[in-house]
Amino acid sequence: MTVVRDSMWGFLMFAGVAWLAIAWSVLRLEPVDVAAVAGPVVLFGALCEAVRALAGTRTWWLNAGMSLLFAATAGVLLLGRDATYATPASLVGWFLMVRGALDVAVSTMNRGTDRTWGLVLALGVTQVGLGFYAAGPLARATDPVILVLGGVGVLRAIADLVTALRLREVSGVRHEVLHLTPERAAGVAGYSAGLTDFEETPQTARAKHRAGPGPKTFHDEVVRTTKDLDSMIAQAGVTGTGAAAAHRVPDDLPPVPDTPEGAEEAAVGDEKHH
Repeated sequence: MTVVRDSMWGFLMFAGVAWLAIAWSVLRLEPVDVAAVAGPVVLFGALCEAVRALAGTRTWWLNAGMSLLFAATAGVLLLGRDATYATPASLVGWFLMVRGALDVAVSTMNRGTDRTWGLVLALGVTQVGLGFYAAGPLARATDPVILVLGGVGVLRAIADLVTALRLREVSGVRHEVLHLTPERAAGVAGYSAGLTDFEETPQTARAKHRAGPGPKTFHDEVVRTTKDLDSMIAQAGVTGTGAAAAHRVPDDLPPVPDTPEGAEEAAVGDEKHH
């Protein structure tokens, strides 16, 4: 099924070229042959919808439904070849209005993912307008029907060619969708290596890493706190702190305790001394 989808752009490319040939041929027809040609033209449109459904897009079910609907319309045209120009013109107008409305809806839905949505939207609006004209009373003569059939061929040719080229682009990139530039590849490799190392690290080491470096000694903590306090007092404008007051410190002070237990013992000794 994947091979069929990858080669579907070729079928749609052929359909686009065939629509151009149909448009040119219809414009060269004699007036008496127009009513007989309308049925095969709509039947070919039904076949193209079936091909689009096999392409595997998100709207394949819409294309399948359009294929059945247009096949029924073509059957009515083929069975009523002896009818006047009003019947072929109205049924071709019906085909154009339905197909144009579908193009408008799908292009609007894909406006964020398909850069050709604006072109498809314009084609859909043009088809709806042409179908509206064909279904009206102004298209009940030979020349308007010929022009409408020629317009069908040209518009559907553009739509199928655009779809074929988009499918070709997607099928060509699909196998390399994970290909990255060297810079992004290096970044992804580094991230993957770091994630692997983190997952392989024991839980205890992770907790230690998150907690940062181990606790300092009590003496280092006292010194740091004292320096921070002196800095804040100096910023407040209070003099007599820091280096300027170093000469006031006696030389016979006892050593600074390094542990909380030593601090408690020193406090007890001071109380006994007093």
